Amino acid sequence: MIRTLVGMTFNDDSQLQGGKVRRRGRTTAIAGGGVGIAAVVVFLIAQFTGVDLSGLVDSGGVTQIQQAGDEASPVAECRTGRDANASIDCRMEGAAESLDAYWTSESRQLGITYSSPDFWLFDGSTDTACGTASAATGPFYCPPDRAIYLDTAFYDDLQAKYGASGGPLAQMYVVAHEWGHHVQQLQGTFADTDRSGTGASSGSVRVELQADCYAGAWVGDAANTTAANGQTFFEPITQAQIADALSAASAVGDDSIQRRSTGQVDPDSFTHGSSAQRQRWFERGYEQGATSCDTLTVPGSSL
Repeated sequence: MIRTLVGMTFNDDSQLQGGKVRRRGRTTAIAGGGVGIAAVVVFLIAQFTGVDLSGLVDSGGVTQIQQAGDEASPVAECRTGRDANASIDCRMEGAAESLDAYWTSESRQLGITYSSPDFWLFDGSTDTACGTASAATGPFYCPPDRAIYLDTAFYDDLQAKYGASGGPLAQMYVVAHEWGHHVQQLQGTFADTDRSGTGASSGSVRVELQADCYAGAWVGDAANTTAANGQTFFEPITQAQIADALSAASAVGDDSIQRRSTGQVDPDSFTHGSSAQRQRWFERGYEQGATSCDTLTVPGSSL
């Protein structure tokens, strides 16, 4: 049974400035060779998101490509928190503005010079420096572009296929995790960490768990982060809403994915961490802030 919990709520009167999230134009379908290309992209993007979406590749050989000449534009009519509560596009805009405000301040504690990532919504598919992104790949961060890519149809699949809560905080946790990867890019973490291996304490798992911790740190401060008009972006966070985000973190744990797909769990092949690890590091960030998110140097037994 699909479980929907109440999600993090924007203050209706908080002001959104707009322009953080842009949407690319509609796509067109073409036949021929689509499955092979999409399957490769699904595999690569799974390395970023921890979500196995290979079952979503169109078996009919149809893929989606961005139409030449389509222009990107800011998501429309996102002016207040009330809009963010009512619209998924505006929710992404509100989350982006809150994340940007949080990391502009928090980056000083981490000793980095902060700059915003690009954040692209798209329908069907779009081109990136990391390859062609499609609805099947799920949200991901592309380091060469310093950009987050998301087809919001992914949220329906996350709930229906993977059993995660479909609430707003579960949705925004996904964005905050990818935003955490952008912070890691600014820190030099991607360049300095060997992510080629697998296993419960591998470099790839450590990087993903830190992004979960960074997501939790943002949630922990979200009710204090203010919008342009001085109103806080969000109302106070409840424990039920935290459970909403933890549901998404659990759904994309390596053990949960493996158990659903094969019925067995192989820790030696982990690339993102177990459900328990992902939840634990999210909670650590939520309770202790971004400076507590040292997953890179702690012993494997502490992960």
